[in-house]
Amino acid sequence: MDKTILRIGAGAGYAGDRIPPALELAKKGQLDYLVFECLAERTIALAQLERLHQPDAGFDPLLTTRMQAVLEPCIRQGVRIISNMGAANPLQAGHAVLAVAHQLGLHQVKVAVVLGDDVLTTLCAQTSPLPLMDTDQTWAELQPKLVSANAYLGAEALLPALQTDAQVIITGRVADPALFLAPLMHHFGWAADDWTRLGKGVLVGHLLECAGQVTGGYFADPGFKDVPELARLGFPLAEVNAAGDAVITKVAGSGGCVTVATCTEQLLYEIENPARYLQPDVVADFSQVQLSQIGPDRVQLSGGNGHPRTDTLKVTLGYRDGFIGEGQMSYAGPGAQARGQLALELVRARLAEAGYADFESRYELMGVNAIWGAGNSPDAPSQATEVRARVALRVPTRAHAQHVAHEVEALYTNGPAGGGGASRNVREVVAAAAVLMPRSAIQTTTVLLNANNGD
Repeated sequence: MDKTILRIGAGAGYAGDRIPPALELAKKGQLDYLVFECLAERTIALAQLERLHQPDAGFDPLLTTRMQAVLEPCIRQGVRIISNMGAANPLQAGHAVLAVAHQLGLHQVKVAVVLGDDVLTTLCAQTSPLPLMDTDQTWAELQPKLVSANAYLGAEALLPALQTDAQVIITGRVADPALFLAPLMHHFGWAADDWTRLGKGVLVGHLLECAGQVTGGYFADPGFKDVPELARLGFPLAEVNAAGDAVITKVAGSGGCVTVATCTEQLLYEIENPARYLQPDVVADFSQVQLSQIGPDRVQLSGGNGHPRTDTLKVTLGYRDGFIGEGQMSYAGPGAQARGQLALELVRARLAEAGYADFESRYELMGVNAIWGAGNSPDAPSQATEVRARVALRVPTRAHAQHVAHEVEALYTNGPAGGGGASRNVREVVAAAAVLMPRSAIQTTTVLLNANNGD
């Protein structure tokens, strides 16, 4: 394999992503690294809640299944795995990887676990509470409800793990592009202040981090943006050289497509200011990026840049924010829309009488006004022949939420005719906020696990 070109594949773009495309990359991608990016803003806070109830839990629930699929082909072909599937419990996730290796008879597997993103204790010990970002709440209001505080670590935190001989690197909260930037820095020896190359590496990571989005999965729109063989969607990989120049492609014969259009959509995804994309390792500059189609399913990147990193790291806070009580009921046939609307009005009146009128709420007919809102849909049917009435309220306690769900279910015998398929759901709300912490206050460590100390 040409080591002047590093091949990095994207094995997942979110916690519940499909596994067959990752296995295809592991077997046929001729990769150096396979990266699984599986954490969203609230995912880690939910994982922290899970860990509170079950100390050995709190990592990605699909980690074991993914490793059972890809570990053997990756080990056989010398592909190193990097993932943030550790979530709220990276160390236990590392042990879970070793357990899979043992089941598969791979007794020489080593796992490097990166720790340090969990800064809840450090944050709460700050003598001067840091101001919250993008919210009107104060630190004093939020602190008693905190569940988690996780810093977005950068590629620099992963380098000690990459310098070991571990075949699998497991982390908690790491900036998504950093999972891809770290192996580039390690392999090519990029300096931590080589801002241009780091900016290019973040560009590669940003295009790969959502996996199937850049191969057409989130792009497809029949008749406008058709994607071939979408049922067999392949996940992307990047071929990157020492200067940071890259080509985005996919496994030959896999479904989907890699085009300037698919890459452009992903380039703009979740970007506020393309000239200042704030990352832990670098302030990336995408403002001069050029995308060129150089062959079927091959898009070349050029023009990425970077500027010196900031002195702070973003810390995502997860906090308890009440409960949501939800109920749904279906109506079909003549007058379905009118009966569904009557059902909503009945539940609204009954909940108002019970003192729920001031709670945040949604009363909607799915298929008519659930997304656009009443009277705003450009294609709203004059009279839908099937609707699903949905009521959801954010309330302070689980008992309140159960009451909401019960009132919808009670429409069976206390509402309009023909209701069916009732469902009810009660869940705790974990909301997210953020602060900026000095990077000097955040310390990371690497723990190496193997068959001798891991099982």
